[in-house]
Amino acid sequence: MAWVFLAVMAAAFQTLRFMLQKSLSMGALSAGGATLARFLYSAPFVALGASLYLLARGGGLPALGPLFWPYALSGALAQILATWCVVALFARRNFAVGITFKKTEVMLTALVGYLVLGDTVSPGALAAIGAGLAGVLILSDVPEGMGGLLRRAVNPAAGLGLLSGVLFAVSAVAYRGATFEVLTDDSLARALVTLAVVTVSQTIGLGLWLRMRAPGQLSAVLGAWRRAVWIGLAGLGGSLGWFWAFTLMNAAYVFAVGQVEVIFSVLASVWFFSERITRREWAGMGLITLSVIALVVLA
Repeated sequence: MAWVFLAVMAAAFQTLRFMLQKSLSMGALSAGGATLARFLYSAPFVALGASLYLLARGGGLPALGPLFWPYALSGALAQILATWCVVALFARRNFAVGITFKKTEVMLTALVGYLVLGDTVSPGALAAIGAGLAGVLILSDVPEGMGGLLRRAVNPAAGLGLLSGVLFAVSAVAYRGATFEVLTDDSLARALVTLAVVTVSQTIGLGLWLRMRAPGQLSAVLGAWRRAVWIGLAGLGGSLGWFWAFTLMNAAYVFAVGQVEVIFSVLASVWFFSERITRREWAGMGLITLSVIALVVLA
């Protein structure tokens, strides 16, 4: 059950990254610059870590299958676009509704995984994923219940949220496919090679785009290194957990267990921002916890 530990670890690091982004002011950076910082300050560490690990294990770089680059680069692009969709939600009045639709990514990952890789989810596991989704929706404080959500579904924020969910699902499945194309039995090597290629390509691609479309942002990103490097390191911890888990288990299962991130966020708000947990939040966390336990038993 190593994949369960890795998914929980990834969720914890992702929560830490969001906390750092909330507490560290980076007013000089645009949304694109802040997104680049997340990749730029992860890339050197993951490239170095992958190189050192491959040297230590011997044998050099594993052979790559013919579908590695299509999977890796399409996943990298989908993740960047998904992140932009989420950033765009912050400018919308219906942000909460959009984020709620974004959280359908677990169900969407199950569908995309089946269509692209043939990954299947058992009926019991699908029910457990549904219970986790219900818990996330409860924690999302959907306006006026599901009826209110459905009445407000036709708006740009809902579209952005759903699109981000689809893109995150595509990226997760593509990353899992890419790890299969790293031809070695060493799951950590498969994760590190894929993560290094993806992170470096995202840094180069988004960096070039900003260089052409947003002059000055590259300098601003480099100038913010004292604060941004911690976001990059936290992002690296989360990404390594996700990628390593993808080498071991269906991406939908990994994302479903990763929903404990919502619980971590609630607990962080209590410990660091002195907020109280409501009955609704306890109920939502309980459903997510039961969902994770059921998935661990059924997987």
